[in-house]
Amino acid sequence: MNSTSMRILMIEDDAVIREATSIGLERLGYQVLGAEDGLEGLELFRKLQRENPVDAVLLDVMLPTMNGTQVCRELRNASNVPVIMLSARGDGLDMVTGLDAGADDYLAKPFDLQVLDARLRAVLRRTKMHTAPVAPAPDRVAESQQLNIDPYRLVVLLDEREIHLTPTEMKILLMLSEDPGVVVPRNNILTEVWGYTWEADHRVIDVHVQRLRRKIGAFRIETVRGFGYRLRDKNS
Repeated sequence: MNSTSMRILMIEDDAVIREATSIGLERLGYQVLGAEDGLEGLELFRKLQRENPVDAVLLDVMLPTMNGTQVCRELRNASNVPVIMLSARGDGLDMVTGLDAGADDYLAKPFDLQVLDARLRAVLRRTKMHTAPVAPAPDRVAESQQLNIDPYRLVVLLDEREIHLTPTEMKILLMLSEDPGVVVPRNNILTEVWGYTWEADHRVIDVHVQRLRRKIGAFRIETVRGFGYRLRDKNS
């Protein structure tokens, strides 16, 4: 997918940032639609979803009428559209809260337009690989439930029930399942899943792994402190 075919919805209450970012992205070939508060942005997204869906959402954390975290939860209840959260504070708590609400990535303002472009391209590449509809995760996963991963059809089953993962969660699970029992370093995950070749905040990975654990069972993914994660070997 090239940028000329990407439609972006930017929900940002600061008119200067919204306009400057829109102009910059449009010069790179994106189509950008804007909204200045949370509720307006959510209503516009729902309308576009019926008529001509956007490919990604840029979502500010601090918004009037409805904050970015609330908007993100509403978006995630209805769609797997990629969401990149934006925050002027660069607060770690903001980042974790936004990611835990279902965002795919996070950028602190002010941000470099080339970095934003790279993040958009990376998140859209992940979306292309998996477009399953949103479905609720199971309330509790028992150790007796069998996990089956089909890497060709991109289907994950707990016993006979299909578990719908976001594109980011699916990519992480596929990486871990390539060699169960072997530790996958965090930097490898950042490079392969997010497309980052520079040092980034590893909490982005940690939050997504937490979400994945809730869906497939926390006991299945082990943290190896200071290194990364591994999928528990079925034979261990």
